[in-house]
Amino acid sequence: MTQEDPSIKARRDGGKNGDPAYSAAASCRSTGRTQDIDRHLGAWVRERRIMLGLTQQQLADLIGVTYQQAHKYERGINRVSAGRLYEIAQVLSVPIGYFFEGLDGQGTRGVSPRERMCLELARNFAQIPNERHQEALSQLARVLAPD
Repeated sequence: MTQEDPSIKARRDGGKNGDPAYSAAASCRSTGRTQDIDRHLGAWVRERRIMLGLTQQQLADLIGVTYQQAHKYERGINRVSAGRLYEIAQVLSVPIGYFFEGLDGQGTRGVSPRERMCLELARNFAQIPNERHQEALSQLARVLAPD
Protein backbone atom coordinates (compact mmCIF):
# COMPACT_ATOMS: atom_id res chain seq x y z
CA MET A 1 0.00 0.00 0.00
CA THR A 2 1.45 3.35 -1.00
CA GLN A 3 1.54 6.46 1.14
CA GLU A 4 -0.63 9.28 -0.28
CA ASP A 5 0.72 12.81 -0.52
CA PRO A 6 -0.99 14.85 2.28
CA SER A 7 -1.71 17.83 -0.02
CA ILE A 8 -3.52 15.58 -2.50
CA LYS A 9 -5.50 13.94 0.29
CA ALA A 10 -6.48 17.36 1.72
CA ARG A 11 -7.75 18.52 -1.68
CA ARG A 12 -9.71 15.29 -2.22
CA ASP A 13 -11.29 15.53 1.25
CA GLY A 14 -12.01 19.20 0.79
CA GLY A 15 -9.81 20.00 3.79
CA LYS A 16 -12.38 18.58 6.18
CA ASN A 17 -10.28 16.35 8.41
CA GLY A 18 -9.72 18.57 11.42
CA ASP A 19 -8.55 21.60 9.45
CA PRO A 20 -9.37 24.62 11.67
CA ALA A 21 -9.66 26.96 8.67
CA TYR A 22 -12.23 24.64 7.10
CA SER A 23 -14.18 24.42 10.35
CA ALA A 24 -14.26 28.21 10.75
CA ALA A 25 -15.43 28.72 7.17
CA ALA A 26 -18.08 26.02 7.49
CA SER A 27 -19.51 27.61 10.63
CA CYS A 28 -19.99 30.91 8.73
CA ARG A 29 -21.91 29.29 5.89
CA SER A 30 -25.66 28.96 5.85
CA THR A 31 -27.18 25.84 7.29
CA GLY A 32 -30.29 26.15 5.19
CA ARG A 33 -32.00 28.62 7.52
CA THR A 34 -32.84 32.15 6.57
CA GLN A 35 -30.17 34.59 7.66
CA ASP A 36 -30.60 38.14 8.87
CA ILE A 37 -29.03 39.58 5.70
CA ASP A 38 -31.63 37.80 3.54
CA ARG A 39 -34.50 39.21 5.61
CA HIS A 40 -32.89 42.67 5.63
CA LEU A 41 -32.50 42.71 1.87
CA GLY A 42 -36.05 41.43 1.38
CA ALA A 43 -37.47 44.14 3.64
CA TRP A 44 -35.75 46.84 1.59
CA VAL A 45 -37.00 45.30 -1.68
CA ARG A 46 -40.54 45.24 -0.32
CA GLU A 47 -40.33 48.80 0.97
CA ARG A 48 -39.07 50.15 -2.34
CA ARG A 49 -41.61 48.14 -4.33
CA ILE A 50 -44.44 49.56 -2.24
CA MET A 51 -43.04 53.09 -2.56
CA LEU A 52 -43.25 52.71 -6.34
CA GLY A 53 -46.79 51.34 -6.14
CA LEU A 54 -45.90 47.95 -7.61
CA THR A 55 -47.51 44.66 -6.66
CA GLN A 56 -45.42 41.55 -6.07
CA GLN A 57 -46.79 40.16 -9.35
CA GLN A 58 -45.67 43.26 -11.25
CA LEU A 59 -42.19 43.08 -9.69
CA ALA A 60 -42.00 39.38 -10.51
CA ASP A 61 -42.94 40.04 -14.14
CA LEU A 62 -40.36 42.82 -14.43
CA ILE A 63 -37.49 40.68 -13.09
CA GLY A 64 -38.59 37.48 -14.85
CA VAL A 65 -39.57 35.27 -11.92
CA THR A 66 -42.82 33.86 -10.56
CA TYR A 67 -44.95 35.64 -7.99
CA GLN A 68 -43.98 32.97 -5.45
CA GLN A 69 -40.27 33.58 -6.04
CA ALA A 70 -40.66 37.35 -5.62
CA HIS A 71 -42.60 36.71 -2.40
CA LYS A 72 -39.81 34.44 -1.11
CA TYR A 73 -37.19 37.09 -1.93
CA GLU A 74 -39.11 39.69 0.06
CA ARG A 75 -39.59 37.39 3.04
CA GLY A 76 -35.92 36.38 2.99
CA ILE A 77 -36.86 32.74 2.49
CA ASN A 78 -34.80 32.46 -0.70
CA ARG A 79 -31.49 34.15 -1.26
CA VAL A 80 -31.11 36.68 -4.05
CA SER A 81 -28.19 36.04 -6.39
CA ALA A 82 -25.93 38.91 -7.42
CA GLY A 83 -27.36 38.94 -10.94
CA ARG A 84 -30.95 38.94 -9.70
CA LEU A 85 -30.16 41.70 -7.19
CA TYR A 86 -28.79 43.78 -10.06
CA GLU A 87 -32.04 43.25 -12.00
CA ILE A 88 -34.14 44.17 -8.97
CA ALA A 89 -32.11 47.32 -8.40
CA GLN A 90 -32.57 48.31 -12.05
CA VAL A 91 -36.34 47.73 -11.93
CA LEU A 92 -36.71 49.62 -8.65
CA SER A 93 -34.42 52.45 -9.84
CA VAL A 94 -31.98 52.29 -6.94
CA PRO A 95 -28.27 51.51 -6.63
CA ILE A 96 -27.46 48.05 -5.30
CA GLY A 97 -26.06 49.61 -2.11
CA TYR A 98 -29.57 50.83 -1.26
CA PHE A 99 -30.50 47.33 -0.09
CA PHE A 100 -27.61 47.22 2.39
CA GLU A 101 -28.33 50.50 4.19
CA GLY A 102 -28.53 50.13 7.95
CA LEU A 103 -26.84 46.75 7.92
CA ASP A 104 -24.00 47.65 10.29
CA GLY A 105 -24.89 45.09 12.95
CA GLN A 106 -28.46 46.20 13.55
CA GLY A 107 -30.14 43.25 11.81
CA THR A 108 -33.48 43.69 10.09
CA ARG A 109 -34.92 47.12 10.57
CA GLY A 110 -38.49 47.34 11.84
CA VAL A 111 -40.95 49.66 10.13
CA SER A 112 -42.60 52.16 12.44
CA PRO A 113 -46.35 52.84 12.16
CA ARG A 114 -45.56 56.28 10.69
CA GLU A 115 -43.28 54.75 8.03
CA ARG A 116 -45.93 52.15 7.24
CA MET A 117 -48.52 54.92 6.78
CA CYS A 118 -46.15 56.84 4.48
CA LEU A 119 -45.54 53.72 2.39
CA GLU A 120 -49.27 53.07 2.14
CA LEU A 121 -49.85 56.70 1.15
CA ALA A 122 -47.19 56.46 -1.57
CA ARG A 123 -48.68 53.21 -2.89
CA ASN A 124 -52.21 54.61 -2.95
CA PHE A 125 -51.06 57.87 -4.54
CA ALA A 126 -49.28 55.98 -7.32
CA GLN A 127 -52.49 54.05 -8.06
CA ILE A 128 -54.62 57.18 -8.64
CA PRO A 129 -55.14 57.10 -12.42
CA ASN A 130 -56.16 60.75 -12.85
CA GLU A 131 -53.21 63.17 -12.81
CA ARG A 132 -55.47 66.07 -11.84
CA HIS A 133 -56.56 64.15 -8.76
CA GLN A 134 -52.92 63.42 -7.92
CA GLU A 135 -52.10 67.12 -8.23
CA ALA A 136 -55.09 68.08 -6.06
CA LEU A 137 -53.98 65.64 -3.37
CA SER A 138 -50.43 66.96 -3.56
CA GLN A 139 -51.68 70.55 -3.12
CA LEU A 140 -53.81 69.48 -0.17
CA ALA A 141 -50.75 67.96 1.50
CA ARG A 142 -48.79 71.20 0.93
CA VAL A 143 -51.59 73.25 2.50
CA LEU A 144 -51.91 70.97 5.53
CA ALA A 145 -48.16 70.72 6.14
CA PRO A 146 -46.61 73.30 8.46
CA ASP A 147 -44.06 75.69 6.97
